[in-house]
Amino acid sequence: MIFVISGPSGCGKSTLVQHALAEIPDLEFSVSHTTRFQRDTEEEGKDYYFISSEEFKRMIAEEKLAEWALVHGHYYGTAKKELERKGANKDLILDVDVQGADQLRQRYKKGQYIFVLPPSYGVLRKRLEKRGQESRESIHTRLATARKEIRSYAQFDYIIVNEFLDDAVKDLIAILRSTKCRLEKRQKSIVPILQSFSGSG
Repeated sequence: MIFVISGPSGCGKSTLVQHALAEIPDLEFSVSHTTRFQRDTEEEGKDYYFISSEEFKRMIAEEKLAEWALVHGHYYGTAKKELERKGANKDLILDVDVQGADQLRQRYKKGQYIFVLPPSYGVLRKRLEKRGQESRESIHTRLATARKEIRSYAQFDYIIVNEFLDDAVKDLIAILRSTKCRLEKRQKSIVPILQSFSGSG
């Protein structure tokens, strides 16, 4: 199963994903490619694959990306190989922007799409300012983009309002775990149970 989590910048989706990965052992994270600078807290191959604009454009031309977008002046995208390799035997969670989620929805219709909302515009602004990673102009741009992105909420299967982190983490984990009970997931594993009822005893 592919889980796609999206939402406006600063809504906390990356933090939610980190908590989910720590809680669910058989969940795999799809690492995206990006052309933006690597932050001090980020690790190559774990948080992102950091590449040049030229290399990213070459991946676009060679159709190696399942989704990609130009966001705040930098390219972000998910390689098809990343999905094929990591999603072969495990559930896979992707942290992408709204544009990327829309592209993935066209390709992976059976995926589960989760949208994260901040409790209000004012809270989102404070969170972006508190991060201390953006200029005032950048924060203004991200907030303007957020006003547009939240209109896409109705295209998603689930909505998480990230007001209190603990509650939001519980909501995400509940979504991820509930899909394991779907018929197509349990079909093979319940065969012995069903067979046990077919006897005459």
